[in-house]
Amino acid sequence: MRQRRVVFNIGVAYETPRAALQEIPALLRTIIERCPKVRFDRAHLFQFDPSALTFQIVYYVLTDDYKTYMDTQQEINFGILEAFAERSITLARPTQVIALQQTNPEALKIDLD
Repeated sequence: MRQRRVVFNIGVAYETPRAALQEIPALLRTIIERCPKVRFDRAHLFQFDPSALTFQIVYYVLTDDYKTYMDTQQEINFGILEAFAERSITLARPTQVIALQQTNPEALKIDLD
């Protein structure tokens, strides 16, 4: 093995404006390409998860050294956190929406006579 292929996903909130969503792939590319010994491959809006719009990112670390890989991933993660904070892009958290429907109170009455 001469290099390491890295694939990871990040999820952003569904409330993220479309313009910000469209900027994310290029933003991720810029963050990754700042790292030494790295070749960017791709970043795409990947799927619609229950509580997140999920982006998939792929890049290569141009060495087999595990510490270099981990240092690089950490640098990228910090870069993402900083860039998203500057743009008010919120990382998704697991959420669940419960819809309550009001029923007819008369239908709930029990005739005890």
